Amino acid sequence: QVELVETGGGSVQSGGSLRLSCAASGNRYSSYCMGWFRQAPGREREGVASIGNPSSTSYADSVKGRFTISRDNAKNTLYLQMNSLKPEDTAIYYCAAKWLWCPSGPSDVSYWGQGTQVTVSS
Repeated sequence: QVELVETGGGSVQSGGSLRLSCAASGNRYSSYCMGWFRQAPGREREGVASIGNPSSTSYADSVKGRFTISRDNAKNTLYLQMNSLKPEDTAIYYCAAKWLWCPSGPSDVSYWGQGTQVTVSS
């Protein structure tokens, strides 16, 4: 069992930056693939970035070059550094976890955080 708690959301102007954090409780955190998903109003939840072990990363095309996912296994914490934010990045961002293998999509995620709102104004 893994519990995930996101922090760091907020409001920012276009071009700004935010850093999301996800604190995980439970054992063997380093064996989980961790990821970030987001869901905008009226849209399906979509994958943003994932990080496996050891630290292989994957990004959605829409965020490549702007977002960086990282993890600190000693602190059981996942991060998402978001730079050059755009209004279309506005969404609720969710932390996600799956044992060993990275999820193929939202239906493949084992554990979810409660979500944190990110709002980017133009």
